Amino acid sequence: MRIISRKTLKDFWIKYPDSEQALKAWFREISAKSWKNMNELKKQYPSMSIVSNNKVVFNIKGNNYRLLVKINIEYQLS
Repeated sequence: MRIISRKTLKDFWIKYPDSEQALKAWFREISAKSWKNMNELKKQYPSMSIVSNNKVVFNIKGNNYRLLVKINIEYQLS
């Protein structure tokens, strides 16, 4: 999966430093994976919420933060 805007994550962890390690871990993990459909993604991340056809919410740092992500499975973009 290709993450389009790492800068948004970085800006957030600068403002909220306690989120930095969790966001970096999320970034590394998601960047290294690919899925054929949203069901595969949900199976791997059962605590993730699908909020629309192409938007999901990941729990970050034990649900201290929630990350809304737009995903294009076909092109492997988020």
